[in-house]
Amino acid sequence: MISVTEATANAGALKRLSDQGVSIWLDDLSRGRITSGNLAGLVETSHVVGVTTNPSIFQAAIGSGAGYEEQLADLAVRGVTVDEAVRMITTADVRSAADVLYPVFKATGGRDGRVSIEVDPRLAHDTAATIAEARQLAWLVDRPNVMIKIPATEAGLPAITEVIGDGISVNVTLIFSLERYRAVMDAYLAGLERAQAAGLDLSAIHSVASFFVSRVDSEIDKRLTLLGTDEALALKGRAALANARLAYEAYEDVFGGDRWLALAGAKANKQRPLWASTGVKDPAYKDTLYVDELVAPGTVNTMPEATLDAVRDHGEITGDTVSGGYAQARADLAAVERLGISYDEVVRQLEDEGVAKFETAWQDLLDAVTKSLLSKGVDA
Repeated sequence: MISVTEATANAGALKRLSDQGVSIWLDDLSRGRITSGNLAGLVETSHVVGVTTNPSIFQAAIGSGAGYEEQLADLAVRGVTVDEAVRMITTADVRSAADVLYPVFKATGGRDGRVSIEVDPRLAHDTAATIAEARQLAWLVDRPNVMIKIPATEAGLPAITEVIGDGISVNVTLIFSLERYRAVMDAYLAGLERAQAAGLDLSAIHSVASFFVSRVDSEIDKRLTLLGTDEALALKGRAALANARLAYEAYEDVFGGDRWLALAGAKANKQRPLWASTGVKDPAYKDTLYVDELVAPGTVNTMPEATLDAVRDHGEITGDTVSGGYAQARADLAAVERLGISYDEVVRQLEDEGVAKFETAWQDLLDAVTKSLLSKGVDA
């Protein structure tokens, strides 16, 4: 990790990004990051104003055991189940991170300073269980700046509406397709309408829609490489940006419509697009590609620390790189379709894989905690 002095001196690109209306969130969390002061330092020096977590992040952090020994020992003495232990550990980290970010939350009127925690990924196709888990997580963390992550599966859509209707802020995750993104925005507006009918304060409800980026290129580029023609190879690295830019066009459309304007009059907040999976997976591409090329006002970019460091070091933030690029974006996706690569098939596959990857990471986390509890003489 770089020093605070170095970070402050080199944060120009991050400041420019923030000045363009992009909220910088860190896509990582661990207890060591909190207790060492690293998270607070990133807030102070690197314009970080939020944190996202997911099952893979928690698996990496807690699976290492570093910083969790004392709490694991206490949980073992209490004889808790492994599921309860995982939830107690993860919510403790999110609660502590929320406390670190609370000044940002207050300063931005609740817009930023947010920390996200995901419902159990095994519930991704169970609406009722997702709703119950979301309510439980909001209660367990018990911080006004928490966001509950709900996957944008078909079962997740009605859960989003219900949870927003309860007044709980939501980070909708695992969005890959433009059609599903519009359904997510519709679910959010429906939730706000329910909250309004229940007499809740709409200004206190916030949401982001996490639109995944790099995984789209990874899958489509693989198929373009297999085709191997000059036309196919020329399209590599263009589909993910095109998809995201058209998502922003959809956002402008929905949040400029009459249905939204009625809610805006009741002080509701827009559901901001969040660019997720922004770490570049192909070493042939610039490591700041999905930051430099997705600058637009009213968005969030959640970055792993390596991407944050890269943007700080050599990011090229030159202004809005999304608005006005919609015609080219449509042309790029149409060109991919003409080559026989089905957009609908790709995004459906990516959603299925995304849910499966998080389920695997969650099971790995459960296994690691089970092993730890058993080592302390407790039957998990």
